[in-house]
Amino acid sequence: MMPGMPERRTHDYLRNGITSLFAAFNVADGTVISELHRQHRASEFTAFLTTIDQTVPEGLDIHIGCDTYGTRKTPAIKAWLGRHSRAHLHFVPTGSSWLNQVERWFAFLTDQLICRGAHTSVQALEADIRTWIAGWDQDPKPFVWKKSAEEILDSLARYLERMTGLSRARQLIERTSDAGH
Repeated sequence: MMPGMPERRTHDYLRNGITSLFAAFNVADGTVISELHRQHRASEFTAFLTTIDQTVPEGLDIHIGCDTYGTRKTPAIKAWLGRHSRAHLHFVPTGSSWLNQVERWFAFLTDQLICRGAHTSVQALEADIRTWIAGWDQDPKPFVWKKSAEEILDSLARYLERMTGLSRARQLIERTSDAGH
C-alpha cells in the first residue's frame, strides 16, 4: 500500500496453493517458535515438536497448549512424547485465555500481512510470513490482562442483570469471587 492510499480488499482471489503455519507462542515474553509446512500430518507436527524441544533451554519443562488438532492421537506423536518427558501437551477448550492469546497473535499476522498481501506463490507467502515473524520476535509483545478478576466478574454480573433482570446473578458471582479468596 502506498501512503495515503486506502486499503483495498476483494472477495475473490487467486489461490496459489496452501501452507500450514505451526506456531508456539511464549505467553510470558511474546516470542514465537514457528515452522511452515506444506502438509499438516503427524510427521510435520513431530518435526515442529522437535524444533520446540531444541529451542527451549534444557532443564525447562515444555507445556504446549493445543486445540483439538487430531494428530496428537497418532502413534508417532505418542512415541515422540514418550521419548521427551519434559514435553507436556495440554488440550485447552475453545475460548480459553491461552487459546485467545494465540488466536490474537494469528489475527495480527492475518491483519498485518496476509489480508494486505498479494502473494503470487506459496513460496512468496512463506517468505513474507517468515520475515513478519522475525520482525515480531525482534520486539515481541506478550499479551497482558488489563482487568482484574474482580473487574471481569463485576462486568459479567452487570451483563447478567441486564439480560435477566435478576440481581441474584450478582450475588452468585460475588459468592464465587469470595470463595476464591
